[in-house]
Amino acid sequence: MGSEMCIRDSYGDCADIHPKPKEPVGGRLALAARAIAYGQKTDHTGPLYKSMKVKGSEIVLSFDRAAGGLVAKGGPLKGFTIAGATRRFVDADARIEGKTVVVSSPTVREPVAVRYGWSDCPEVNLFDGTGLPASPFRTDDFKMVTKP
Repeated sequence: MGSEMCIRDSYGDCADIHPKPKEPVGGRLALAARAIAYGQKTDHTGPLYKSMKVKGSEIVLSFDRAAGGLVAKGGPLKGFTIAGATRRFVDADARIEGKTVVVSSPTVREPVAVRYGWSDCPEVNLFDGTGLPASPFRTDDFKMVTKP
């Protein structure tokens, strides 16, 4: 597969670890430096997973650090998977409801876990209102296949 098949957006390319546009990466690193190294009060991360609640056949996710609210950049939310008791993750539907994200799948009637951006080259688009992306996360603590 050529690199043109892997490009996810203007800031990432699955086949090239070195992003072509340097300014967005530098800008985010500068925000982190201002907050962490210099102690300035500034938003420097996008939404961070906080907690989950199972409500029927859906999982409702709460986040910290979602300055300006939650935003699906460029269309419906992408990058979410959901699993039931089998621990088999499938692509999920996700929607923003106020300060939460609601995740479900018609094939998972009794969900137990959600993952976001949990692949080698995820296609994701959850941001906060200031334009900072959400970090990948998982709600489960299932043993990973690569863990000894």
